[in-house]
Amino acid sequence: MASTSDEGPKPIRDRVSAKSTADPILRNALRYTISSKEYETLHKYIISRSKVLRRNAPTVAKVEKLVERPGRDDYNAAAVRASLRVFFATGAALKAWGAIKDRLLGAQKQHGKRIPLWKSPNLRLSLSLSTILLLHRILFRFFTRLRAHLLTPEARPFRQRNKKTSRTLTSSLAPAIGASLAGFMLAVYPNDQLRVTISIYALSRAAEFAYNHAEDEGWIWGKEGSRWERPWWWGSWLLYPLTCGQLLHAFVFDRDCFPTAYGNFILKYSPEYIQDRPEDYPASLSWPSTNKIVDNLAEIARLNYPPFVSPILFPNTTTLPASLNSISPITSAAHPLITSLTCAILHPSDPSCLRTYLTYWIRVFPRLTRFFTAVFVVLSLPSYKTFYRAPITTLNKLASRVLLYSSFVAGSIGTSWGAICLFQQLLPRHLLATQRYFFGGVLGGLWGFIVRRNARGEFLYSARTSLDSLWKVGRKRGWWRGIRGGDVWLFVVSLMVINVVYERDARAIKSGVVRRGFSSLRGEGLRDVVVEEEKRIKDEKARE
Repeated sequence: MASTSDEGPKPIRDRVSAKSTADPILRNALRYTISSKEYETLHKYIISRSKVLRRNAPTVAKVEKLVERPGRDDYNAAAVRASLRVFFATGAALKAWGAIKDRLLGAQKQHGKRIPLWKSPNLRLSLSLSTILLLHRILFRFFTRLRAHLLTPEARPFRQRNKKTSRTLTSSLAPAIGASLAGFMLAVYPNDQLRVTISIYALSRAAEFAYNHAEDEGWIWGKEGSRWERPWWWGSWLLYPLTCGQLLHAFVFDRDCFPTAYGNFILKYSPEYIQDRPEDYPASLSWPSTNKIVDNLAEIARLNYPPFVSPILFPNTTTLPASLNSISPITSAAHPLITSLTCAILHPSDPSCLRTYLTYWIRVFPRLTRFFTAVFVVLSLPSYKTFYRAPITTLNKLASRVLLYSSFVAGSIGTSWGAICLFQQLLPRHLLATQRYFFGGVLGGLWGFIVRRNARGEFLYSARTSLDSLWKVGRKRGWWRGIRGGDVWLFVVSLMVINVVYERDARAIKSGVVRRGFSSLRGEGLRDVVVEEEKRIKDEKARE
């Protein structure tokens, strides 16, 4: 029997100390919060300038030792860091915007049952956007690695057994399409107007970039120098007449499907056509509101434009249908020479439609000039150095832009209203009774031609607004039915299209901000691949 002395010494177990436990926690906390380069910058500009922070904060060398490990890939940690920053930045921005609306813009607070934190729209929007970023990076990395693995010689048996699956997964577009599935996380946010707006915005950008790519490839007009070149007048401004027509029709007949801010802007700059309550009008008598006036214009169109009978000439005669009695304060004092009921509502004091249109320009154009001067001066403040170098040229450009935009807006609004009077004179009562508002908006939208080189963003914004309004009108009237989560599916498809265009030809994405955004979505940093490529070509030519 062996003695206990023959047994070897028992191994001494490592003691679990607070330091040995804290190091992995600190290492992971730092690794998923900040990179070593970012900490070095933070230490250089902030921590090193404070004695208290410099004494308590770890040194740059210690952070590098904790965070950086030789041979370890930092891709997933960087994705977590970026998503956390998006989460907190979005939450802070939404909180600040809420405070601005409540205190500066006078928005009314909604009193009622307190919403739990996990149901908070701000929290869910921040969570949705940050999760989209995280999953997009992870999925893009996964499908990129999977494609590379399937293209190796060792995966040849798999490719032979699963030909269709292999062709799909080894496609150059597979990572771009697969990563777009992260867009389904938009469903984390509640189904309301903001989610629809995000989807429509993504759709418009996807259509824009796809069109640019198709045009660059020669699928629409042919290659540069070919027989079918793009006409000089072709551009995004052609969307504006159609969107103006749809929006004016919705504003008159389906105002609940029309954006309120857009409608308020139109009414604010329609003084000659929307009659405000006179200052000397008795307070005891009612006066129709602006929305009521527009509602009665729609009712007149549904009644096929009944003729106007002046109460001044025929005081003992019923001059208005029963459904239009609310506008009698306006029509009762209308000029006796007016024969059209719409003219009696739009410009009751002047029987001449042309003179009313000219008066509209005289009254509105100076107001719009002052408005756009203030707007463009504020927008030009970041480029003050340009003004310092060439003040006269900068002022000329600013004045030209102000005059063009003032003419564009005044012409669009005034012509749309004036076209109602024009169609009253040209068309029979029953012909295109309601549709003439659409064609009136089309005529007003033709003013977009004068700003066709400057207002691309405004045209696309109007197109998005019109698309949203048209969708709501269609659902209201039963033209189509929505599907549950349809806006999320639309967002995912739009994200796929943009990813595919970015993969095939990043030059089709004209916006450098969008290119940098999608580069960051893929975990490649805020890079502009187009600018880098142009710089590389320029350097090669310089070396030659």
